[in-house]
Amino acid sequence: MLTHYLKQAISDIKNLIDLTIEDIKSIKKAEHKKLGETLKLKEELILSFENKKKLIDHQLLKRVEKDKTKELEELLDDEDKELLSQLQKKLSELKDKNREFARFVVSVGEFYNSLLDKLFPFEADGYNKTNTRTASIIEEMA
Repeated sequence: MLTHYLKQAISDIKNLIDLTIEDIKSIKKAEHKKLGETLKLKEELILSFENKKKLIDHQLLKRVEKDKTKELEELLDDEDKELLSQLQKKLSELKDKNREFARFVVSVGEFYNSLLDKLFPFEADGYNKTNTRTASIIEEMA
């Protein structure tokens, strides 16, 4: 069972990586609508992975409780060790892709915020920000 859960968890992570790569392509092309579409899929994959992770943890605990005299590494066969290694590599790859995606998100967010500040400047009044222009400017621009 452990092998089965590990393979499924790796598959979930691979799918998350693929979706993140697609999101990076979409944000580069300013196809922001596509980002919203993949969000639901990503959330489902994350939940699926979390469930598999719990099952993997449960299987590992069962093995350790079965023979408390051995270390976990001794209780795993070569295939399970390899799959755990693959899972670790895929999680690291996902982390890198998420970091790359986050850089784009922050850059786009900063661009839009600076554009908004130029169109509708604010004055600082202590901790409060007050709009120096009325909402009618929006109507004039439209």
